[in-house]
Amino acid sequence: MTAPTHNTPTNSTPTNTIPAGDALASTGTSTSSLDPRRHAYRPDLADEALRGKVLAPRYTKGEAATILRTSVPLRKQPVYTAPFETEALFGEAATIFDSAEGWAWVQLAGDRYVGYVPADALVMGLPPPTHRVKSTGTFIYPEPEIKTPPLLHLSLNSSFAVASSSDRFYELSTGGFVVARHVAEIGWRDRDFVEVAERFLGTPYLWGGKSRVGIDCSGLIQVAMQACGFNPPRDSDLQRAEIGIDVMVPADLDGLQRGDIVCWPGHVGIMADGVMLLHANAHHMAVAIEPLPEAAARIKASSGKGVSAIRRVSGLTS
Repeated sequence: MTAPTHNTPTNSTPTNTIPAGDALASTGTSTSSLDPRRHAYRPDLADEALRGKVLAPRYTKGEAATILRTSVPLRKQPVYTAPFETEALFGEAATIFDSAEGWAWVQLAGDRYVGYVPADALVMGLPPPTHRVKSTGTFIYPEPEIKTPPLLHLSLNSSFAVASSSDRFYELSTGGFVVARHVAEIGWRDRDFVEVAERFLGTPYLWGGKSRVGIDCSGLIQVAMQACGFNPPRDSDLQRAEIGIDVMVPADLDGLQRGDIVCWPGHVGIMADGVMLLHANAHHMAVAIEPLPEAAARIKASSGKGVSAIRRVSGLTS
């Protein structure tokens, strides 16, 4: 697709631009919907980067901001009763496209998810992060002393800029202290995403969650892989399409490897070895590990859906 010039008269619609409420874009080989989960457009407003792809009354480049809460649910609608689409963790970068009535319409920088978060969870003008949480969780203390009541809990992959450091504590540029052994420089990576995911065993299942307080099936894969320096998409259908390469699904589910991603329509899990499946699931309502044949039989019996794909990734296990 050739993008129209920006001086198209406002009273005419470019032939390759359509309303934001029904946006389409060319992928180069076929025409498919611009996924609203990862493209910022509404009937009244769109990301400047989508000019020429969607038609909207206004476009904006937005403003850079940072999440400054333990975690914040991102929702499709600016109401607290709306389901979680995902969570934004402390230190996540976002672009604010609009703010109104206490809500900000944003796009997260990491997985590009779009939605609404409370406007007061965002801060502008912070320095870029220098460190991230490498443990499953840690705390921000008001002083460099573990006996003081903590200010906030931080989950794996939360990030921040360090203002000063000592052998035991790092001081954040936004205030407070974290235990030094719980964090690492931004460039440091875990070597085995399966081992990272195993740390979440027993964590409660939470639709849209991605912290040790609560996590869902695709959130577990995303968080574990991000800890190893890979940035996968957020939802199970996108992970099925974009992570790794396809491996033939054997009828007996035999011959799989550690780190293989097992996909069902609407669900994903990780092979801990050739037999055991690690997954956040609504049957156990927790991150659990069980034989893959047992999980597959139960899912088939309850939903009628069998394993739809096996995706194999390389370089993320030891």
